[in-house]
Amino acid sequence: MTTDRTSDRSRIDRYDPAAIEPRWQARWAELDLHRTDLNDDSRPKYYLLTMYPYPSGDLHIGHWYIMTPTDALARYRRMHAENVFFPIGFDGFGLPAENAAIRNRIHPAEWTWRNIDTMRRQLRSMGASFDWDAEVVTCDPSYYRWNQWLFLRFLEAGLAYRATSPVDWCPNDGTLAREQVEGADRHCWRCGAKVEKRDLPQWYLRTTKYADELLDFAGIDWPEPIRVMQTNWIGRSEGAEVVFRSAPDTHLAGGDEIRVFTTRPDTLFGATFMVLAPEHPLVEKLTSPGQQAVIAAYVEQAQRETEIERLNTERDKTGVPLGADAINPVNGERIPIWVADYVLAGYGTGAIMAVPAHDERDFAFATQFGLEIREVIRPIDRAGREGQPAEAYVGKGDSDILVNSGRYNGLAAPDAIRAITADLEERGEGKAAIGYRLRDWLVSRQRYWGTPIPVVYCDGCGIVPVPDDQLPVLLPETVDYHGSGDNPLKHDAAFRDTTCPRCGGPGQRETDTLDTFVDSSWYWFRYLSPAKVDAPVDPAMLARWTPVDQYTGGAEHAVMHLLYSRFFTKAMADCGLLAHREPFLRLFNQGQVLGADGERMSKSRGNVEDPDALVAQYGADTVRLFLMFMGPWDQGGPWSPTGIGGVARFLNRAWTLALDPHGREAGDVEAERLPAGEDAAAAERAIRGAAHRTLAAVTADYEGFRFNTMVAKLMELVNVLHRYRGTAVADGPAWDEAVRLLLLMLAPAAPHMAEELWARRLAARGDAWSSIHAERWPAVDEAAAAADTRELPIQVNGKLRDKVVVPVDLAQAEVEALVLARPKVAAALGGRTPERIVHAGGGRLVNIVVRG
Repeated sequence: MTTDRTSDRSRIDRYDPAAIEPRWQARWAELDLHRTDLNDDSRPKYYLLTMYPYPSGDLHIGHWYIMTPTDALARYRRMHAENVFFPIGFDGFGLPAENAAIRNRIHPAEWTWRNIDTMRRQLRSMGASFDWDAEVVTCDPSYYRWNQWLFLRFLEAGLAYRATSPVDWCPNDGTLAREQVEGADRHCWRCGAKVEKRDLPQWYLRTTKYADELLDFAGIDWPEPIRVMQTNWIGRSEGAEVVFRSAPDTHLAGGDEIRVFTTRPDTLFGATFMVLAPEHPLVEKLTSPGQQAVIAAYVEQAQRETEIERLNTERDKTGVPLGADAINPVNGERIPIWVADYVLAGYGTGAIMAVPAHDERDFAFATQFGLEIREVIRPIDRAGREGQPAEAYVGKGDSDILVNSGRYNGLAAPDAIRAITADLEERGEGKAAIGYRLRDWLVSRQRYWGTPIPVVYCDGCGIVPVPDDQLPVLLPETVDYHGSGDNPLKHDAAFRDTTCPRCGGPGQRETDTLDTFVDSSWYWFRYLSPAKVDAPVDPAMLARWTPVDQYTGGAEHAVMHLLYSRFFTKAMADCGLLAHREPFLRLFNQGQVLGADGERMSKSRGNVEDPDALVAQYGADTVRLFLMFMGPWDQGGPWSPTGIGGVARFLNRAWTLALDPHGREAGDVEAERLPAGEDAAAAERAIRGAAHRTLAAVTADYEGFRFNTMVAKLMELVNVLHRYRGTAVADGPAWDEAVRLLLLMLAPAAPHMAEELWARRLAARGDAWSSIHAERWPAVDEAAAAADTRELPIQVNGKLRDKVVVPVDLAQAEVEALVLARPKVAAALGGRTPERIVHAGGGRLVNIVVRG
């Protein structure tokens, strides 16, 4: 019998992913297995979405890390009889394509579509079950036409407007994106010229209208860090708007209003100077003649700095006095006005009242320039103490009282805030106000490769929207960058020069294009009707399928894509296009795959892992499974060249167990012999128990996105089955059930191998083929899963020698007799008598102690 089974072993095919995976990918595509019937109401819907990729040229391992676990989830939900919609598309517009066009003298469209073709092939090679019929590509006119249509609806609703704002400007390449400005000296990435700030009229979307609603996360299950980041980014704060006025001087009549927003009106008596942002519109007017040259130089220098540089608390403060004063409205004092780069025009009003005794930045500035520091808030327990503060005291508790504050002395700080604000409002010099850090979304980009903004400028009619029936405004197919990165649309007369849609006179098109985050702010709606030609969305599909049930992607998008998506959904709802106000009910952020050296993967470090090469070496299922196994999905971790080999060995063992339960291998126990102390009935109970306990645990892990422990539990089950391979129970009912469950549990994560083994299983039984991915997720047999046996590790002098499955209620004496009868234990003892037998961990481990 042993000889026959050994000969059977020789006929077992080896696991060959290179042969299996392309064949099943082609079969799934042929059968349209992953296309979703969006009109099927017979099953619960599950809209699963992962962030679509930018077509950079090749999928990297980070794409695999987000997409393959998400694909496993899609397959798992389908096995629960849910109607799963799992679409994919490409974020086609963007600066990298334009940079490539400039470098390589190639059209951005050619570069982009070529990369999309490559990435389509790579996405299919990973075995992902995307519904390709729903694909959208944002640089296709059939998509960006609706970007333009939505922009026009927002314009009608007052949610889009045009205003002047500064941009980074290179004298050779024109407007630059922030990432194209390099170095402390702020030079152009391409030509090296010094970059300056230049004011340009640009388009905005009114995100601030939704600031309070964006702070409400009720009804959505999003990670706490994302909610915190968005909350901080919006930066809601309650306080007062206070009106200071310029004081009369020899060069100034005075009376100019300088409005500031402060959360601390209780500190107004401690305001000993004011600071304006270099970009503040009053800087030039208020500057005295003797200070004009130094102020102009300072403003020019500040315009070369980034906001991050200007807000850096580690560097020394810089500033210049204007030679003008302001009047403090609470006490009538004249206080000097300075200009300093740590105040930004885009935050608050672009002006601050400086209270150095109670603000750390103001304290550092006052100390550096010798300005007065006046204490006006003091903890009540040191109310009688006087003296110059050694540092800023920023407290605002009930135990703080006002000092040096006129008639408000002795008031608790919270009471003083209310009283001073009310008095200012009564005198018309201030009012209670709410401030936000959030600014309206600047969507103008002085680039070619983006959605043209659909407006025309007419000398007679002003700003004229392009009529809907003239959409899309197409990008010109020919593009000339004139050897620079300057926006070529400005120089393309055929595109730029047009007729006014309203009066028929001459007009000029807007040559700015939309920020590409507009493309990604609503794309999941378009997936539901990508071919619709009369509207951007299908109301019936939206009602049935949205909001998205589960979204997966990186946390780095917290305050851009994820925030803009929430804004867009609310704005579209207010335009009557949607009935809900949140885009994604649940969000999961995956971690990041690092290089084997623990550093972020990059070509310059030489630590990048090529997914195509890995698939060629190991197969897609191995790569998928290793990415799930390498650590908690939300944490990521370093790549391990040895770790992926371990996963490959696991799949080979599972393959062998499924096809060759009776085969013999070096190290196997004698054929047909069960582990000592077990009869066939006990062995079958152990197999069924292990299988159903694994099923219960794996089900919970899939539900909780704990893919690493899911894989670990499947490995443990394979270890259990391997112990019984070649015994009398191999290929019996319990074994058959366990292998069936193993394949079903593997199917979402290793879809190709599971499909192949399932097909062979059906063929061996003479059953017609049906995909394992159309099977129902199995139910746990709770009785079988109940632990009437346990696996007991056996150590000799602390070194693991064997494992044995024993009844949970087996007495210690019986356990010891069983353990000592194990052949591996007897070999390790070598005839020596145990000094003692230790039952550790409440009976979960036996350690035999011997001398010599």
